[in-house]
Amino acid sequence: MTERTGFGAGEFSKRHIGPTETEIHEMVSYLGKRSLDELIDAVVPASVRAKSALSLSAFPAPLSEHEALLRIRSIADQNIVARSFIGMGYYDCSTPPVILRNILENPGWYTQYTPYQAEISQGRLEALLNFQTLVMDLTGLAIANASLLDEGTAAAEAMAMSLSVSTKAGAAVGQREFLVSDSVHPQTLGVVATRAEALGIRVVVAPCSQFVFSEQTFGCLVQYPDTLGEIGDLSALCAKAHQAGALVTVATDLLALCLLTPPGSMGADIVVGSAQRFGVPMGFGGPHAAFFATKDEYKRSMPGRLIGVSKDSSGKPALRLSLQTREQHIRREKATSNICTAQVLLAVMASMYAVYHGPKGLRRIAERTHALTAAFVSLAKKGGVKVLNATFFDTVQIDVGPQGARTVADNAEKAGLLIRVVSDSVVAVSFDEAKSSSDLRDLLAVFGVTTSSGDVEAAICGASLAGLPTALQRSVDYLKHHVFNRYHSETEFLRYVRKLESRDLSLGFSMIPLGSCTMKLNATSEMIPVTWSEFGGLHPFAPKSHRRGYEQLFSELERALAEITGFDGCSLQPNAGSQGEYAGLVVIRAYHHSRDDAKRTVCLIPKSAHGTNPASAVMAGMEVVVVACDQFGNVDLADLEKKAIEHSERLAALMVTYPSTHGVFEEGIRKACEIVHAHGGQVYMDGANLNALVGLVRPGEFGADVCHINLHKTFCIPHGGGGPGMGPICCGKHLTPFLPNHPVVDVGHTNGVGPISAAPWGSASILPISWMYIAMMGGEGLTEATKVAILSANYMARKLENDYPIYYKGSSGFVAHECILNLNELKTEGGVEVEDVAKRLMDYGFHAPTVSWPVAGTLMVEPTESESKAELDRFCEALSMIREEVRQIASGRFDRTHNPLKNAPHTVQVVTGDMWDKPYSRELAAFPAAWVRENKFWPSVGRIDGVYGDRNLFCSCEALGG
Repeated sequence: MTERTGFGAGEFSKRHIGPTETEIHEMVSYLGKRSLDELIDAVVPASVRAKSALSLSAFPAPLSEHEALLRIRSIADQNIVARSFIGMGYYDCSTPPVILRNILENPGWYTQYTPYQAEISQGRLEALLNFQTLVMDLTGLAIANASLLDEGTAAAEAMAMSLSVSTKAGAAVGQREFLVSDSVHPQTLGVVATRAEALGIRVVVAPCSQFVFSEQTFGCLVQYPDTLGEIGDLSALCAKAHQAGALVTVATDLLALCLLTPPGSMGADIVVGSAQRFGVPMGFGGPHAAFFATKDEYKRSMPGRLIGVSKDSSGKPALRLSLQTREQHIRREKATSNICTAQVLLAVMASMYAVYHGPKGLRRIAERTHALTAAFVSLAKKGGVKVLNATFFDTVQIDVGPQGARTVADNAEKAGLLIRVVSDSVVAVSFDEAKSSSDLRDLLAVFGVTTSSGDVEAAICGASLAGLPTALQRSVDYLKHHVFNRYHSETEFLRYVRKLESRDLSLGFSMIPLGSCTMKLNATSEMIPVTWSEFGGLHPFAPKSHRRGYEQLFSELERALAEITGFDGCSLQPNAGSQGEYAGLVVIRAYHHSRDDAKRTVCLIPKSAHGTNPASAVMAGMEVVVVACDQFGNVDLADLEKKAIEHSERLAALMVTYPSTHGVFEEGIRKACEIVHAHGGQVYMDGANLNALVGLVRPGEFGADVCHINLHKTFCIPHGGGGPGMGPICCGKHLTPFLPNHPVVDVGHTNGVGPISAAPWGSASILPISWMYIAMMGGEGLTEATKVAILSANYMARKLENDYPIYYKGSSGFVAHECILNLNELKTEGGVEVEDVAKRLMDYGFHAPTVSWPVAGTLMVEPTESESKAELDRFCEALSMIREEVRQIASGRFDRTHNPLKNAPHTVQVVTGDMWDKPYSRELAAFPAAWVRENKFWPSVGRIDGVYGDRNLFCSCEALGG
């Protein structure tokens, strides 16, 4: 690696990697090695090292930022952005520029981490509380979560939750029945069917009017308005289902609910859908924030994250993640969901769209959308067109005669319009806020109806709510809280957004060193293509001829990921790491079934595994058997072999993280794979720690059969405050035929398992980020990044080990790309808990590392390759100073219960208040290090009382008052 001089090819890697050549040499010398390569040879076992240097066929040489932007522009230009009337849950919308610039394009929002440290996450938590309030108000239900991955996944989660809370939950596999309306979006049905098959649930598809609730029926799913636009009163269906002991899930549309009676008022138990049309571009399928609302009685069974109002140490209202005991990391194999990634950034956008427009503005948008639809119906009927709908909000079907649908759709495409083909004789069209009267006129012309602009405008102006059933129309009785009724000038709105941003610590302020979370640089050049209309403006079901640019990008990215991991096949569909885990296991399951080996249902999982691993295995229809770890944190190979022999006839898979969850390159990984293969099982590798492998180790070469890749970690898609994420899977040749397919679009895996995500390629619009990163780094740059990530972790471990013993090391005395600091002795020495250290770090301007996971009483630190040596030193200094504060507690200088750690974090209100009753100075509280004075981040609330928040659960913005 050279110093940062010159421009052109390879220059980007020097900007992405934090330490300079000189600093790398200093860090290597500090570790007692002569070169970075010598260190890597000591850390990474020779038995797993890649057979050759990383060479990327699609990117033979790294591109400069300018060159990469030019190349991806040429790719984007191959996409055709047409006016979409396809609908099916995806709509054009207008993102307010103030939201686009100040949230979506703002690193202060998109580089935040999941709000586990709530005191420095108050801005995003408030935006998510607004999102929950929006969903609760519009759906008419008591509680909503802070978003899910997409509408299809949310519906599948609703099915799983319905089973878990049902009196029929104990029914045998194959004796569980879930009814699904035939008018549900087909992609939603596909995701539900995939999930149901693995869980042994029988899905019965029928018109809702023909639903028969048997003794085996635990729930049903209907769409309102349905996929073809019809709107029906669900009250009788809900009553019928409840009488039979079944739960009712309703998939719906938030914009439609601005005009329609909410499903909760009709008796629905769960309401799901997508908030995409609230200001989030279609993006060829994502990312978008799904929503999930339910009755209060089911709140502890609800999947995903829940934001609640608690209080801080001064009694001030404060927000936090509530009921975290519901999460899969705690419930593990007893969990009914593996969801650990929300769509926070997109939920924030949707909530801000509602804040920006307010209830009256949202109703106006809904009324205009309906007016365009009603005008189309009126003018089409006058022109002799046969419209089939009796009711509608934004979607109607048109009978175009036998075999006429394809011809009409082709004619529409020639006119720059995309419509939906329902059958050989029926098409459908859907309207949205982005459509104009001229779009309506062009659409009518496709159906042979010629109109003047005056006729169209008159029809729009004269349209009423006639398409909505009178009994199901609602008034403006929602979003009464002041937050939705105050910030309607851009000045006020901008200041509100900025106020919330200032309450959150992001990568724009300081490093976020969470182990297993890889919070690295998300370069501006990588982010630029995300908001180009050529990527954001495509409907996910657009014709093949319209997505040629995307298909090139997918092909090049899939090839690069396969080459990096040493596998043959790749699917980009899973839209979160947890979904990648699930996809990998479902593919393994399908492989066994193809060999008439369906009895293989046992999944071996090390005790140290991520909580999502056992949860994913259960969702994939597998039985979890835990494998022990030895005293050094490695998988106990003797126990692994014992369990493999014990379950040999039924062994389906081993789930293993590499490097291990304990931050060590286990030397026995190849042996572990051989043991599992010898007993007929497959090896799934959790790719959470892939940042320590790229360019050095290929999982496909040491024996893994499939792995998922967290693009939001290793390949630079930003965390967005807790989502979006992407979790593609790569696999061996024998598993490639079973990769996920899709019911609407051919993704090339037609014989594979059903869809994992609602969109064919998951959250496609953020894939350009990873493409840009790989293109600009090249094989050599990616390899160098991995080496520096390992170097930085070992440098920090060595600097900190005198104050905080390192829990696990490899046989050579080094860690991998992260290290676990043991803080347990602090409790004995000074009564200090690991949480106290985490909160005190906030006073130094840092986000804490991963707390008490995977080992209680520890901090797991991962610096990544992007942080400079100066930043690493600053963080180490902060931890060392905190350790000295603990010693002063032990010596009696500080009181054991009233000291800078127990009272942390210190807010500006407390530090500058009239009264100061603490036995240490205000300066020590707020400015414990000299460099804190130069750039101070003030937590907006003090230590939050989590117990109070769980006992007094308030999950809407009304609880904040005002």
